[in-house]
Amino acid sequence: MKKITTKAFLFPFILVTSLFFFWGFVHNLDPILIPHLRKAFQLSDLESSLVDSAVFVAYFVMALPAGFIMRKYGYKSGIIIGLLLFGIGSILFVPAANTLQYIFFLAALFIIACGLTFLETAANPYITVLGPSETATQRLNFSQSFNGLAAFVAPTFIGPLILSGKELSKEALAAMSPVEVSAYITQEAASVKTPYLVLGLVILLVAVIFYFTKLPDVKHENENESAAGSFAGAFKSFRLRWAVLAQFFYVGAQVCVGSFFIKMSTTAAGVSETNATTYLGIYGLAFMLGRFAGTFFMQYIQPSKLLAIYSIINVCLCFVAIYGSGVMVMYALIAIAFFMSIMFPTIFSLGIEDLGHHTKIGSSLIIMAIVGGAILPPVLGQLSDTTQSIQIGYYVPLVCFAVILLFAYNMRKKKLL
Repeated sequence: MKKITTKAFLFPFILVTSLFFFWGFVHNLDPILIPHLRKAFQLSDLESSLVDSAVFVAYFVMALPAGFIMRKYGYKSGIIIGLLLFGIGSILFVPAANTLQYIFFLAALFIIACGLTFLETAANPYITVLGPSETATQRLNFSQSFNGLAAFVAPTFIGPLILSGKELSKEALAAMSPVEVSAYITQEAASVKTPYLVLGLVILLVAVIFYFTKLPDVKHENENESAAGSFAGAFKSFRLRWAVLAQFFYVGAQVCVGSFFIKMSTTAAGVSETNATTYLGIYGLAFMLGRFAGTFFMQYIQPSKLLAIYSIINVCLCFVAIYGSGVMVMYALIAIAFFMSIMFPTIFSLGIEDLGHHTKIGSSLIIMAIVGGAILPPVLGQLSDTTQSIQIGYYVPLVCFAVILLFAYNMRKKKLL
């Protein structure tokens, strides 16, 4: 890389790290939004999982265009485009709520996710090159810790504003007149307007700040017009191929566990929707603490080894969630959040290690793998609907963590060769 002073890195590092909080914030509103829309529109588990599909399909669709734009115009351009899409999509929740159509909520989420794709494609690799290469994984885990902070803040402070606590059965709804049903749906849908409108305006303000801020254009060695990287060159990397696979299953696992947390809490653990939201905040807190703890542990334990240990623990915790009962189930899910917290940044940084001028393409390919969050939650939803047991559905994240264990083993083995 071109040499840039540590002082020149500091403010850009802080500014880019703030993005991890913002996209973590909106992502962690999804577990609130899913039960909210399921209740308002009387959706099945499979239908409600389309919230995740709308979000994560965008990653697959937009990752390559995002990577192309950043190769041509740099990281800063990608970040600004991402923030604009993020802000506009959030504001579109207002007309979506006014139409009372589920499809419009999905469209607004898709636009938000297109923006997040740009942000993640830019911010993750940018953080890894804003400093010494030997501490890239720790640095990325530190920045991702603010994603974990958002996982606590969003459900704790915004969840109660969205979830009304009214839990009407199908029988109760059937007994209501069409006017009463319409008023109920209108009230439930309207609760999302203010949180998403404020979020959208804040994000657009952040876009303005980035526009007027000078960011160092960090380039990789030998990067020029004739050597801007290629898919074939990037995929020659054993690490990248495995990272794409592992990230697909990791994001699928994270979304499955988080998105159905409230459903698991209200059915398997038997708590109310309001109390489940409180526990979801604790789940987010565990995720945040896991990120900071993981960053600390990586000073003494190789990232691939720590990833393997955490994967084994999460496979065991999934068995507890599947076969346990009562609050034990929620505690198992909260513990899963702690131990899966380091997985995304660790897989990402290990995957793009030593890619050189292929880094931006490699980053795009790993971000494309986030489509696992669109594909695997509907699998869990279908399994839950078929077996009439949301707990059986958690075999899906169990398999995902087993794949991540295999990735960690291969990275560890490669390191020892």
